[in-house]
Amino acid sequence: MNEDILQGKWKQVRGEIQSLWGRLTNDDLDRIQGSSAKLAGMLQERYGYSRQEAERAVADFLDGIQDKLEASSRRN
Repeated sequence: MNEDILQGKWKQVRGEIQSLWGRLTNDDLDRIQGSSAKLAGMLQERYGYSRQEAERAVADFLDGIQDKLEASSRRN
């Protein structure tokens, strides 16, 4: 999922992020605003991930959520 799509689908995606990473607050998600780099940085801060761990977690999440969003849009 590229950055433009993430930003465009941010309202749908943020709920998924918060259910997966519950330590992220609504304020954190407001600051992230669809930026994968900001999400990775926030994961480092809240969960103590290394930069590489955070980037991998975000990439894995985005791969999975893209499939979920595509399946959802096909049903509608």
